[in-house]
Amino acid sequence: MTANPTNTAKPGDPPGEERIAAVQRRTLTVLSAAQISGGIGVAVGLTFSSVTVEELSGSTALSGLAGTATVLGAALLALPTARSSGRGGRRAGLALAYGCALLGCLVSLLAVGLGSWPLLLAGLVLFGAASAGGLASRYAATDLSPPGHSARHLSLVVWATTVGSVTGPNLAGPAERFSAGLGLPAGSGPFALALLGFALALGIIVIALRPDPLLLAHAALRAPDASSSPGTPVSGPAGSPGKGGRTFRTAWRVLRGTPAAGRALVAIAVSHTAMVSVMSMTPVHLDHGGSTYTVIGIVISLHIAGMYVLSPVVGWLADRAGRTPVLVLGMGLLLAAAVLAGGAGAHDVTQVTAGLVLLGLGWSCGLISGSAMLSEAVPLEHRTPVQGLSDLLMNVCGATGTVIAGVIVGSLSYGVLGAAVAVMVTVTGAWLALARA
Repeated sequence: MTANPTNTAKPGDPPGEERIAAVQRRTLTVLSAAQISGGIGVAVGLTFSSVTVEELSGSTALSGLAGTATVLGAALLALPTARSSGRGGRRAGLALAYGCALLGCLVSLLAVGLGSWPLLLAGLVLFGAASAGGLASRYAATDLSPPGHSARHLSLVVWATTVGSVTGPNLAGPAERFSAGLGLPAGSGPFALALLGFALALGIIVIALRPDPLLLAHAALRAPDASSSPGTPVSGPAGSPGKGGRTFRTAWRVLRGTPAAGRALVAIAVSHTAMVSVMSMTPVHLDHGGSTYTVIGIVISLHIAGMYVLSPVVGWLADRAGRTPVLVLGMGLLLAAAVLAGGAGAHDVTQVTAGLVLLGLGWSCGLISGSAMLSEAVPLEHRTPVQGLSDLLMNVCGATGTVIAGVIVGSLSYGVLGAAVAVMVTVTGAWLALARA
């Protein structure tokens, strides 16, 4: 594609390489900023929502429904977010996600004021839309990536989540005191802070994500010299994924006809299921060994660092070494994590911590390399519904894995959970390696 000189460009001309590169740099900055502010809201909500449900309901058992409601919301909003992106561009899809999350915060604040835990759970379902928006942002980072750079561009947006995840919970205390000063009910501080974070993310997306990367990618695809690129079908109107591309059925048909995309989707789902299954039950395992909340918090914080801090390195490696080798590496790291954590006693905090850090690194390899592989394997005209389906299955598998993990640990042991995860990732890693060969 030949760049249009600035002094000769005309309205309606296809975008040139120089413009696309400039827009991509701006897009990555905007998406990262929104990811930071939105990540603050997600982190503070996930950290304190279960506590609020327990206080309102008076039941520890019901407190676990807070996380379930949030994951359910992320799954339910994955396809609508993708569909909206396909119709009107990434800005429309992300605005829908953060707008729903904003509404969820308002419902949650009302629920705290009324003392209604069922209403709070309803608000948390909408709250989960922010997670759907955060996941969709990583795909938006690849729309204008040049060949061989999609993984590292995607990883930069994933890395930005680190800032919000670390900062959010630490701001909850000041937010609670500020809310009390405004006369808001006790327990409303975290949701008020999340509301501000989501509002800021929504504003950044609506105002600054211009031009829209997906719409510009469609415009570039219609350029005369792009039409001859093999394997890249030209879509319909800008921003439209095609007549059938918006449907759930079309996404499945594309996946069945694109083996690489199918392998990427399975790798993402298995990585996420392995991670959340072990991570969700680790606090219970450590608590049985007498670990304090402070120790458990440090272990989970190091796990989160493993998930996000090295994501740019993972993205660079996926671009240089290839998608499948990094996916197989991720399965190997998840296997090592399952063996280390599952083989550790409830008092062996050091070994559990090492396992949780490797668990985060393995998840990062699976998410980043798998997402890049999925985006590259699917034609642009069908990309958004397939990406939405991937996020839907990822969240459903994660929620299911959490429930099954609780049953395994409750009826058998944490070690048996580690063994089950080890078998799952070993089989998946072998399948990926054989498929590549």
